[in-house]
Amino acid sequence: MAAPVTTETYRLTARDRRARWSTAGAYVVQGLCFATVLTRVPALKDKFGFSDGELSLILLAVPVVAGAGSMLAGALAARLGSALVLRVAGPSVCAAMLAIGAAGSRPLLFLAVAAFGLAIGAVDATMNMQGVAVQRRYGRSLLMSFHGAWSIAGIAGSLATAGSERVGLPLVAGIAVVSVVGAAVGLVAGPSLLRRDEERAAAPEPGGSGAGHSGSSPWRPILLIGIAVTINYIADSATSNWSAVYIRDALDGTRSVAALGLGAYLTCQVLGRIVADRVVGRFGAAQTVASGAVIGVSGMAMVVVAPNPATGIAGFAIVGAGLCVVVPQSFSAAGAVDPGGTGVAIARVNLFNYVGFVVGAALIGAVAEGANLRLAFAVPAVLMLGIVALARDFSTRSMASL
Repeated sequence: MAAPVTTETYRLTARDRRARWSTAGAYVVQGLCFATVLTRVPALKDKFGFSDGELSLILLAVPVVAGAGSMLAGALAARLGSALVLRVAGPSVCAAMLAIGAAGSRPLLFLAVAAFGLAIGAVDATMNMQGVAVQRRYGRSLLMSFHGAWSIAGIAGSLATAGSERVGLPLVAGIAVVSVVGAAVGLVAGPSLLRRDEERAAAPEPGGSGAGHSGSSPWRPILLIGIAVTINYIADSATSNWSAVYIRDALDGTRSVAALGLGAYLTCQVLGRIVADRVVGRFGAAQTVASGAVIGVSGMAMVVVAPNPATGIAGFAIVGAGLCVVVPQSFSAAGAVDPGGTGVAIARVNLFNYVGFVVGAALIGAVAEGANLRLAFAVPAVLMLGIVALARDFSTRSMASL
């Protein structure tokens, strides 16, 4: 097994730079498609006449299926490399998104949503495997920038929804435009992704920092980090799945304004991630994650008490700024405890993403059905305090492996 790559022992090549841009392209495709589908939730709710409870069950199905997609991708990537899986899954996300927009009945919608979930889970896992591998080759933190690219694409997706709603573009036409753009980016980026042998070249050696002596990825550090990720994604699920509905129904915003809640959340994710690598380098991952969680709590509290759409949008923006570091740091830490560079640890951490989305979608929907959406957003506000307690488990053992 090769020694971990550092800037002192490895000279960056044009191949590394192409891999970096191609990996960023994969994040763009995922972020663009994910935000487009989620900001179309109000339109889908109206089209099919879903109640809040019915809608929560549909939203619940996406992360459940995505979890299966993530684990399947982890198993396939260990054998075939993440690049091959990603090159198939990326265009599949775009096709499934188009099927969601074109669905003319509930059964067809359910099938399209299931296909979307399976593909999005596979992309989630494999794009982060590529991200960790590129980061190791560069010898410095890059995952914040990759997730920043995801957020920028998410902003574009939410703005595309807002724009198409304003001009009255039909649902399927608006989604089709985004689907074509996403598929084009994915097809162009695919050939330059890191091959299987390139992914493993810079992996930490078995028995190294954070690695199990048996050569397998240990569950304990993954579990501790995963709990924090779950809490993060409960808040993210509440924002992604329900912000548009909340702004429209509870705060009396228009459809075009409602889409801006997710856009503000993602905008501040980008702004936070622009500086996050420097912040982590100066203050350490644990302190950065803890401080971000406190900021996130304050933003969600603002959402709960918001008297109008503008205040609600501002609250979602603050949540995005606070929680922007949690997910990238979790994948960095997971990569450090994968002794063979197989991506298995990353796929396991990614599962907690979907646990959070499952719990978040069900919990927010249940509270909204039993009480109201305003009270529902108080739940993640309280739970995010748990990230503060778990922040020490994000200490930079991941960076020590670079």
